[in-house]
Amino acid sequence: MVPNDRHSGVTIIPTLAGSIKSFMLRIFALLSLGWLCTGCAEDVNPNFQQEVAAPEFYHRSVKQLTDVIVHDIFSPPQAGRIYAYSSIAGYEAMAAGDRNLRSLAGQLPSLAPAPAPPDDVVIAYPIAAVAAQLKVGKSLIFSEDKIEAFETEIFKELADIKVPEATMTASIAYGHAVADHVIGWYDSDTYKQSRTFPKYSITEDQSKWQPTPPDYMDGIEPSWAKIRPFALDRADQFKPLPPTEYSEEPGSAWWKDVEEVYTALTAEDADDLAEREAIAKFWDCNPYVSHHVGHVMFATKKITPGGHWVNIAAIAARRAEADFATTTQAYALVSMAMHDGFISCWDEKYRSSLVRPETFINRHIDENWRPLLQTPPFPEHTSGHSVVSRACAVVLTDLFGDDFAYTDDSELEYDLPERSYTSFLQASEEAAISRLYGGIHYRPAIDYGLTQGEAVGKHLLGKVQMRSAISKAE
Repeated sequence: MVPNDRHSGVTIIPTLAGSIKSFMLRIFALLSLGWLCTGCAEDVNPNFQQEVAAPEFYHRSVKQLTDVIVHDIFSPPQAGRIYAYSSIAGYEAMAAGDRNLRSLAGQLPSLAPAPAPPDDVVIAYPIAAVAAQLKVGKSLIFSEDKIEAFETEIFKELADIKVPEATMTASIAYGHAVADHVIGWYDSDTYKQSRTFPKYSITEDQSKWQPTPPDYMDGIEPSWAKIRPFALDRADQFKPLPPTEYSEEPGSAWWKDVEEVYTALTAEDADDLAEREAIAKFWDCNPYVSHHVGHVMFATKKITPGGHWVNIAAIAARRAEADFATTTQAYALVSMAMHDGFISCWDEKYRSSLVRPETFINRHIDENWRPLLQTPPFPEHTSGHSVVSRACAVVLTDLFGDDFAYTDDSELEYDLPERSYTSFLQASEEAAISRLYGGIHYRPAIDYGLTQGEAVGKHLLGKVQMRSAISKAE
């Protein structure tokens, strides 16, 4: 699926005044809901700044975007890009009014400073952050109406706090100005150009990736490594070790890797087997699982690996009782880590272009064997979930600590029970090994993927500073 980037050619960043003018059209629509009252004395809440800074407003906005990403069926790399740019927009809008936050302008490639907020009206920066995050998210998905309905709902709730009308209007307009700035920036990340790049070419080489059952889809995003990263200097900066040398000889190192996948769910201990299956299903995170029953085909939609870690960021922020600023920081850090993680991983996937276990096992061991999880439509090495999970775990550990115990309920809405972890790193290790239990990755892709993801996450932390000197001193 291709995100709805509607911006091409020369991008003009609108002025704040222009944003306010265009926003007035929305004001007239919202008037009908009764949350603005013109020509009458305002009943202003003196504590409105504190109340609009409740982090739940931002959590709900991000969750709404996740729901739309699931509905619209974006691939894992595409979803990571959507989370990244929308979260950066929300963070930048918040940073403009919080002396403890440092703008990402000048720290990320080609990102110039956002428009300055107006100095003739009071801005509620949490409102601006919600407006910026939603507008950028809306520009990158298909179901715009779902975001617009949510915007109407949440802006009404914020206005019901009795925010001054001028502040409400200017805050949303400023958020939209920041969003337009980010939209102009993401327009140059090579994504649009990559839509016209060649598809993956299938070869006769038996060691190379082939489309897998049941849909035999083309390889997804073979040119993703050409997308502009955030902290990486280049896509192959953390090039992992190569996969085990391919061999069709029983007893070879390759054959042993294959047999480990083939026998992963044949444990004699029933409890151990059930736990392996539970781990695999919990971390499946396949956005589109197709089911074929006779002549009928239907699909199950779920969150992507990145979407799962975005939800873990929400769980952590809530458990830590993080304030609004830290909440926007958590989402931005996690989404940048996942985006760079996908770029690094996809660079290796289409370099080694390794055959999946399902294909090799069906050819050489058992033609009727099927993995527990549906094999994703792209090459095997390295494991995307391993890379991205570790990168996200590294940045969350830096933000919330290395002994942060939590319970992950991300999959409850997909009828899977919650699971508990003693740390983010432990969770990332379980996410990685889930790919072996699920039958879709060999051990080297998992182990080398964790190493790759750790390097990506640590590099991001070393290059991007999100807390100001004042904040660190305090």
